[in-house]
Amino acid sequence: MIFFRTFACEMILTKLSLLNYKNIREATLELSPKMNCFIGSNGVGKTNVLDAVYYLSFCRSASNPIDSQVIRHDEPFCMLEGSYQSEDGQELSVSVAMKRGVKKHFKRNKKEYKRLSEHIGLIPLVVVSPSDTLLIEGGSEERRRLMDIVISQYDRPYLAHLSRYNNALAQRNSLLKMEDQTPDPQLMQIWEEQMAEEGEHLYQRRKTFVEELTPVFQKYYEQISQGREQVGLRYVSHCQRGPLLEVIQRDRQKDLAVGYSLHGVHRDDLEFTLAGHQMKREGSQGQSKTYVTSLKLAQFDFLKRTASQTTPLLLLDDIFDKLDTQRVEQIVHLVSGNSFGQIFITDTNRDHLDQILRNSALDYKIFHVDDGEISER
Repeated sequence: MIFFRTFACEMILTKLSLLNYKNIREATLELSPKMNCFIGSNGVGKTNVLDAVYYLSFCRSASNPIDSQVIRHDEPFCMLEGSYQSEDGQELSVSVAMKRGVKKHFKRNKKEYKRLSEHIGLIPLVVVSPSDTLLIEGGSEERRRLMDIVISQYDRPYLAHLSRYNNALAQRNSLLKMEDQTPDPQLMQIWEEQMAEEGEHLYQRRKTFVEELTPVFQKYYEQISQGREQVGLRYVSHCQRGPLLEVIQRDRQKDLAVGYSLHGVHRDDLEFTLAGHQMKREGSQGQSKTYVTSLKLAQFDFLKRTASQTTPLLLLDDIFDKLDTQRVEQIVHLVSGNSFGQIFITDTNRDHLDQILRNSALDYKIFHVDDGEISER
């Protein structure tokens, strides 16, 4: 059982500064503590603003793992800075400076981190975006990444276990790929034992997470769909076949034949179901969008109640696309409530946002984005 808090404090992003980040040349935004809406046509830079907020939480872009590619074209460097304030008045500054061909400098209150993993979880964040469809349509690595992102925000040792597992996996795979010679059995045993030890830790944390997340996810889906469909979520792992070391070693000859490790928690998956059938095969576009949105809102609820003690920031990128009016209204009702903290929304259609603002007493700001230029309305 995961330890839950009965309350969570809020960490608000009060000011965001961007310089040469993707297509945004320069912008400094004074933000609302509740709702920040970014309006504009497709491809003008709305998502890039949200990606900058994501970067300050996760030390990387949500869409591109290569830092040099987030620097504006023909510019030598880029910078991001966020000013945060907690409910009790404590202030926090987070900044990153990147120069082509040089290691980035990531700082908290002007002091550079020795390890970026120390920052993960400080400012929890959940993003709902069009790319979430990959959770349903893509391979198992997308669904494992979802679990890793959430768990690492409240379980600090998790990333260390994951790093050690991946290192042992890489070492074992390098032995399996050796040509014209038999790998050293003692060395193989060492890496297999480390894979098993770290993998069991990862499995237990993922298993508990899925068990806790599933009923919350089903509650959100039922509310958004108004009870029209039944959905499920099931964790699948080689650890369920017995002790992981035995499972890994059982098919070592097959692994030698293909040149990589066929068994381990790097093959874990989540099964998404609709009425007992695979969502990937059965779900419409609207149902798939409802599924991943419900999953991300459950992720938000989960992080809010875990030991991070901080209400996550919520980023909703093009949230209303492919949803019918009734489902849009349900999402509007959810995010307009008191359960959510600071929200960032992008949309091409002002009508959706007007609907949110009409039915809510939330403080808000509206920004217009056009070709990387941002102005407050």
